[in-house]
Amino acid sequence: MNGAQIMLEMLASAGVRYVFGNPGSTELPLTDAMVTDNRLEYILGLQEIPVMGIAEGYAQATRQPGVVNLHISPGLGNGLGMLYNAHRSGTPLIVTAGQQDRRLRFSEPILWGEMVDVARPWTKWSAEVQRIEDIPAAMRRAIQTALMPPTGPVFLSIPVDVQQQEAPPLDLTPPRPIHAETRPPRDELIRAADILATATNPAILAGSRVVESDAISELVALAEMLGAPVISEPGTTHGRLPFPCTHPLSAPGLPLWAPEIHERLSEFDVLFAVGLDVLRLYVHYEPDRAIPDHVRLLHLDHDPWELRKNYPTEVALCGGLKPGLAELTQLLDEQLVPAQQQEIGQRRSRHESTHAANRSALENRAAAELDRRPLTPLALMSSIAAALPPDVAVVEEAVTTTNTYLERLGAIADPTGYFGHRGWGLGWGLNCAIGVQLAWPDRPVLGVIGEGASMYGIQGLWTAARYNIPVTFVIPNNAQYQILKVGARGIGLPNAAEQQFVGMDLVEPEVDLVALAGSLGVESCRVHSADELTEVLGEALADPRPRLIDVPIDRTTPATMEY
Repeated sequence: MNGAQIMLEMLASAGVRYVFGNPGSTELPLTDAMVTDNRLEYILGLQEIPVMGIAEGYAQATRQPGVVNLHISPGLGNGLGMLYNAHRSGTPLIVTAGQQDRRLRFSEPILWGEMVDVARPWTKWSAEVQRIEDIPAAMRRAIQTALMPPTGPVFLSIPVDVQQQEAPPLDLTPPRPIHAETRPPRDELIRAADILATATNPAILAGSRVVESDAISELVALAEMLGAPVISEPGTTHGRLPFPCTHPLSAPGLPLWAPEIHERLSEFDVLFAVGLDVLRLYVHYEPDRAIPDHVRLLHLDHDPWELRKNYPTEVALCGGLKPGLAELTQLLDEQLVPAQQQEIGQRRSRHESTHAANRSALENRAAAELDRRPLTPLALMSSIAAALPPDVAVVEEAVTTTNTYLERLGAIADPTGYFGHRGWGLGWGLNCAIGVQLAWPDRPVLGVIGEGASMYGIQGLWTAARYNIPVTFVIPNNAQYQILKVGARGIGLPNAAEQQFVGMDLVEPEVDLVALAGSLGVESCRVHSADELTEVLGEALADPRPRLIDVPIDRTTPATMEY
């Protein structure tokens, strides 16, 4: 076996089904070996942004490694924005790239570069394999490291001559990822239970790692035990949906900016954070302390780096989310006395009534806006909500349009089927949706992608068409980078206050997304009304082909984001 064949052997033995790539000269031995190896399928992308985004969507949906093969230094460079996204979201990617022949290295040949150092800041491990004998160990370590909590991407550079070299029989023992679900220390759990049991108005802040740890049901049990509202991360780091948005204790997510977060959280005396980074903000505003001083903070996470990182934390629980939540709920059940349970019941009823009133008010607003042209963001999202089947998966990269409306309207029945942006390197959403659909062929997948974000990775449409991946896209089209306009107004820039901007409008000419999608092999159309969108979207989600729906929406720039 040569080096490329050994790579494939190790990947196949780990259960890998796909290699996502865009090949070049230094990857030719690997693609040549795949011609006769039918255990893995090569999924071709026309540029590295789509390749990385599709792999990330696949890995997030399956929680198995997404394997990427990029072309040497420029190819890695093209994929770095998506590598940053994977780093910020903790996605287990195995990113590989061919390196120039070692015999040419001293002369600094064309395309050569120190890729290991380039990839290292945004990976858990980055290395170059210099000997064919080390390929099995390197592949084992890469897969095990990517899947070890806290999960994340790894990078391997493999010279082209190492890929071609043949070796005698080697130890090809398959990777065996470590089961690392440890329980938090019991004495710390008891402290946390004591604080939560005596809290007068606790709330739960929940993040992506809840769903990634298969701990949604445990979080639901804890919230019901406490009668506490569950609040998701801000839209800028929203990620996966940790709690059913149909549950009466599901509260609107956190706002984007520190002063608004501070105001939102001021009513609570105890916050229990689970599976999120506390807190990763986007733009600096004064006052900059998002969590009020009077709040007692508890935090459970399997990533010790996130505990007590930004805020003093009274109890920091390091361990698996699923066992930690289960044991904490059991301790509370044993501790709460009837008087406390009665108080919790009253608190729960109060929160549930507030949430129901908020949802009803939002539904009434949406109904009042349905006849406006162009559609408002709320009317568009309400029209989408009306077409969604119970098992749908939704990928969002249109933050100024989506505004967590689908969650606030209770439109996502299965919380595992939600994917939001955590790294904010654009081009992710369209391609993530393709990867999710590839991972879940029996579930309808919808990508709600801003027209600006779509243009960073639009080549992914070709991959969806080439492999007949039946994902559906809705493009809320306001022909601008609206989030930048909102940000500029928010920080008080003088020209922005007068609605004057440079480099933020996608006009003269506007991008014809319908024609562009058609040129890449994806059937597309443009709709203008709410009823038409609901009808066309329902048909598209049931269509065994990829589809794109372009929807012109209101171009007014709001003063701030709504959450």
